Amino acid sequence: MLTSVSLWAPQGARFGSIMQNSPRDSQKYAGLRATDQLSEADLELINALQIAPRVTWQDAGRILGVRPATLAARWERIESQGLAWITCYGVGDPTEMTLAFVDVDCAPGSTPAVAEALNAIPEVQTVELPAGHHDCVLTVFTATLADYAQRVAPAILAIPGVERVQTSLGSRLHQAGHSWRIAALGPKKSAAFAELAARGAAEGPLSPAARDLLPLLARDGRATAAQMAKALGRTPSTVQRQLARVLGSGLIAFRCDVAQNAVGFPVTCTWYARVPPGQHAAAAAAVRSLRSVRLAASITGQANFLVTMWLRSVADVMTAELALQEKVPGIELLESLVLLRVTKRMGVLLGADGRAEGRVAMPREAMPAGLD
Repeated sequence: MLTSVSLWAPQGARFGSIMQNSPRDSQKYAGLRATDQLSEADLELINALQIAPRVTWQDAGRILGVRPATLAARWERIESQGLAWITCYGVGDPTEMTLAFVDVDCAPGSTPAVAEALNAIPEVQTVELPAGHHDCVLTVFTATLADYAQRVAPAILAIPGVERVQTSLGSRLHQAGHSWRIAALGPKKSAAFAELAARGAAEGPLSPAARDLLPLLARDGRATAAQMAKALGRTPSTVQRQLARVLGSGLIAFRCDVAQNAVGFPVTCTWYARVPPGQHAAAAAAVRSLRSVRLAASITGQANFLVTMWLRSVADVMTAELALQEKVPGIELLESLVLLRVTKRMGVLLGADGRAEGRVAMPREAMPAGLD
């Protein structure tokens, strides 16, 4: 299904303190080479782009007190090393698209080859290899349930080595990875970037011309109107209007993601839980208060609620479970999965060290209906 990480805490530490994603603590746990360490300035820039992924370097420089050219060069270095990246993807509620969480069981010894084949399927947005009785857990987006059932699910089953597939459907997405923050900025700077990120709404579906921008934004979430105009053979002013329409549609989301080890959260843990049907909204609100939560979703099946966290160590899994039980009265934790490897996250191919190595573009036909 999805990703989670575990956090280390001194014996007797309060869970609330663990959930503070402190950049000052994170560097102690970084697993990358010393030359690839993220500095405080790097973390502040990443945090800024998590809040406002398309902020101009001029505006970012004004808030951070850094020259725009310095920020541009810093981001180019961070991105080129695969330590952080910005993606764009379609979003929608279950009436506009299908979100599926898929468990895959593989023949002995076939998991690496199966994962590689799964990476190549665009609708399979995330591929994770957990410790446990499932070999791969997937996050899949399709335009319709029929598209998943008739095309994508058979494609997964047809991969050599796949023995069994079990699917749960997402009925409500309460929180996703684009909302997760490393908390490197203070409240004042965070608020300034949040104000810049606010955008007006545009009603109605996107035109075919505006939809042409989506593949370009999927490859580079910070692509400018001038860059896209050159690629599409249009005038910058025309693309600027189309871009404004796309950005204001509410049908896409931008996400500044990071290599987990680089920010000190190398462990991902996902819990499958049961929550009383009438308490999902309250449970989601309570879970969102935990800063290490990357994903919260209502799903179909015996487990009807899914939570994923990024943590600092496996030792924090039990602490996180206690926090979930304290925050959500009546929650029943049925299963937990700690990830051993993530090969693809929201369309981005990841190496063994968690750094970005490539992208698999989402096809237009898999986008939410509002993008048609």
